[in-house]
Amino acid sequence: MPKRVIISGGGTGGHIYPAIAIANELKTIDPTVEILFVGAEGKMEMEKVPRAGYQIIGLPVVGIKRQLTAENLAFPFKLGRSFWRARQVVRDFRPDVAVGVGGYASGPVLLAASLKGIPTLIQEQNSYAGLTNKLLSRRARTICVAYPGMDAFFPEEKLTLTGNPVRTDIMQAGTKRTEGLSFFQLEPERKTLLIIGGSQGARTINESVEKDLSLLIESGYQVVWQTGTAFIERARQAIADAGTDRIKTFDFIYEMDLAYAAADVVVSRAGALSISELCLVAKPAILVPLPTAAEDHQTKNALSLVNRNAALLVKDRDASTELVPAALRLLADAGQQVALSQNISGLARPKAAREIAEEVLRLIK
Repeated sequence: MPKRVIISGGGTGGHIYPAIAIANELKTIDPTVEILFVGAEGKMEMEKVPRAGYQIIGLPVVGIKRQLTAENLAFPFKLGRSFWRARQVVRDFRPDVAVGVGGYASGPVLLAASLKGIPTLIQEQNSYAGLTNKLLSRRARTICVAYPGMDAFFPEEKLTLTGNPVRTDIMQAGTKRTEGLSFFQLEPERKTLLIIGGSQGARTINESVEKDLSLLIESGYQVVWQTGTAFIERARQAIADAGTDRIKTFDFIYEMDLAYAAADVVVSRAGALSISELCLVAKPAILVPLPTAAEDHQTKNALSLVNRNAALLVKDRDASTELVPAALRLLADAGQQVALSQNISGLARPKAAREIAEEVLRLIK
């Protein structure tokens, strides 16, 4: 009888893509394993997971807003409905193990599974654990983490240091530079700056780039700029007004392996997945942590690199004046690029997906 695994969570690419990487690795180890994803209705996993070839069921769960809103008043009811639906999913699918990767849906699913005696595994991507995972850890059998020192949040005997899982295509980015330059229609003799704000874009980064667009154009460098859907039309208009063809803009980049391959320097938020990818592709990076992330975990993620001279940091509040000048200085400094690249590559954990998949299968045995 084939093994059955539920993988729950999502909300952002930082949760979804590690989940897909774990699923892909499970399939590589055992092609007969049956995998069901559970996400939150209306969130991006409902589109990204089927695109990756997996079935997903959505729950009506939502997060709590910081302000008093009508959505907050509805939160207990939606949480109750989500837990009831999660119980039905667990009962019908009959998983051998349930995996939570963070995000709204992981709470109801892992709780429902654990109450039925099904072993659960948590994959915590960040250097600062989220509230949901801290609560779920009491019932979890195994907790896979990306950073040392996570016994500050979780029982030490449950911890396994694996790193964050990254898609195989990104791990192969180092061999794809020519393909990446061709795909984005870039000139091989020019340095390339890649600007990414996470799966949903980053307003501060976008506005900083827009403000200093003339500096980027005058520098002679070329840019691949991922804006997110909310900013894409504004970015396109700014580029059209500037009359340049050396800045390529996209609302979302599916071919991130080719984007990394083409880049000489990367500007990025400091989400856990982005940092894991940057370590694996060994790119010199400037990190702009999202200050509103829970417990300011993106700053903590970024400092884990900055303190090892493996990346540079520009604070969100300083980005409008410092980000583009910092990027131009780094693009012009070949020695610093080499140092950052060497140091960040030493922090990579290329076998994370395999190690987590093996932990999942170990729980079934």
